[in-house]
Amino acid sequence: ATIANPGELAERLIEDEVEVLSANGAPAAEKTFVFYNPPVVNRALGIRRSYINESSRVAQEFLKHDLQTMVFANSRLHTEILLTYLQQANPHFPGTPETIRGYRGGYLPHERREIERGLREGRIRGVVSTSALELGIDVGSLDATVMAGYPGTIAATGQRAGRAGRRSGSSCAVMVASSAPLDQFIVRHPDYFFGNTPEHAFIQPDNLEILINHLKCAAFELPIAPEDRFGEVDVQDLCARLAEAGYLHRAGEHYHWTQQAYPADTVSLRSVTSDNFLIIDVTGQPEVIGEVDFPSALTTVHEKAIYLHGGEQYHVEHLDFKERKAYVKRVDVDYYTDAVRYTQVRVLEVADQARASEARPEIPAAKTHGDVLVRSQVVGFKKIKFFTNENVGSGKLELPENEMHTTSYWLTLERALVESLPFSISERQSGMFGLLHAMESVATLLLMCDGRDLGTAIGERPPAPGAQAEAFLPASMKEASIEDGIGATSKEIFEPNLYLFDAYPGGIGFSEPLYRTHELLLAKTRELIAGCGCESGCPSCVGPAGDLAPRAKEAALAILGKVCG
Repeated sequence: ATIANPGELAERLIEDEVEVLSANGAPAAEKTFVFYNPPVVNRALGIRRSYINESSRVAQEFLKHDLQTMVFANSRLHTEILLTYLQQANPHFPGTPETIRGYRGGYLPHERREIERGLREGRIRGVVSTSALELGIDVGSLDATVMAGYPGTIAATGQRAGRAGRRSGSSCAVMVASSAPLDQFIVRHPDYFFGNTPEHAFIQPDNLEILINHLKCAAFELPIAPEDRFGEVDVQDLCARLAEAGYLHRAGEHYHWTQQAYPADTVSLRSVTSDNFLIIDVTGQPEVIGEVDFPSALTTVHEKAIYLHGGEQYHVEHLDFKERKAYVKRVDVDYYTDAVRYTQVRVLEVADQARASEARPEIPAAKTHGDVLVRSQVVGFKKIKFFTNENVGSGKLELPENEMHTTSYWLTLERALVESLPFSISERQSGMFGLLHAMESVATLLLMCDGRDLGTAIGERPPAPGAQAEAFLPASMKEASIEDGIGATSKEIFEPNLYLFDAYPGGIGFSEPLYRTHELLLAKTRELIAGCGCESGCPSCVGPAGDLAPRAKEAALAILGKVCG
């Protein structure tokens, strides 16, 4: 319905020919689509009103007029923050059920089914959701949808907007733009959104992490014969390795499942891995209130965190890694916590490498793509006050590292280029951080993918593949200030690598296209930064000015000037 290549996607998935039924016979009524750009409150710094607060205000207008409304947020944290704001603005009478509810991954199945029924029956007047309610679930016909930030793709935006006015009667969809470069591009170029087809859907069925689990499930059902095929991989080689690990046993030409466990139990439909933590409320009688996957647990239910669930705040008392349980206690506080995470990247294998400029190979910069090992670690957290977003405290944490083998594209700035920049060390480093921030936004647009599909890091160029890249960039520009990142190392980075990596184990195929469109990526990044009206950097180009050295925007443009020639 909302992708450009349904036939190609289905054929790649089932490896057989399919027929596309493209005619849409569903009823459709009038829909008003609004792009709202919050007003600028500081023109010099390019700061706009908080899009979260503005989304809450827009949704509140719909709810005041008794219009059943769905608010979409782009993360679980923002879902809970918006839910808190709307529940406080619409208090329910004692003894009556809550009419504003949250919906996201991590809620228990019975809680999600109850919310879906409430929406269909009209008892729930407003719901704040992540992409969990974007498609595939019948919630009836809503009057309005509000999107807090651009969802990342035209396809996802169409799905979210389509949740309102499905059968009859007019409806409204409002997209409230954040200060992110991609959001600002969409609201300033509505023709791009309304004139383009939705994105192509890409899948990687030969992703090793996923394929191994599928192979285990297949062997459990029937022994794997020599002629069996799973995509383009060498099935016999994978079976031999699984046999070495004790999962399969070879008898004659066939491989048989040997474990007592049921392999499908460990396969998650929502993520590549299935390692989940249970969240247990110990305020009174211990009760399981939710679950969270392993990588998210490190950022959301670490000790001392405030875990938000259904608009309630819970203090995390203990995170038990061995039993995979997080123990929380209900509290009433006016702040939430945001984790600070740092990322290291190690180059494992180079797939292809070339000079950054084919026309001018003498320019001291290179482009590469290949396999990398990404290590991330949560090292602390910040306490953020509701409504005002003030930082009211922080804390340090010692949590285990999380490792992921994936693919990456990276730009190497060689020593001669870095030393030729007429800036101080901190300004050069800020310029690199700002350049990577802008490159990530442009890459999302060129690949027509979701911003969360890519990760970023900066590290010193290793002497050879397999050597450790000394990366010190926060995993997300939103998670920690760039000053924190710069403070993590006191020495100059002579030959930095600017990494854009696939944010999923095994990779999903973004690094090679970025490598091929390298020159276009840099040219468009240069246009984005140079065309921004701010004075010294803002969230819409190189990142918030307060997090950067004073001449970061100038330094980023100087780097691009030397690399592009």
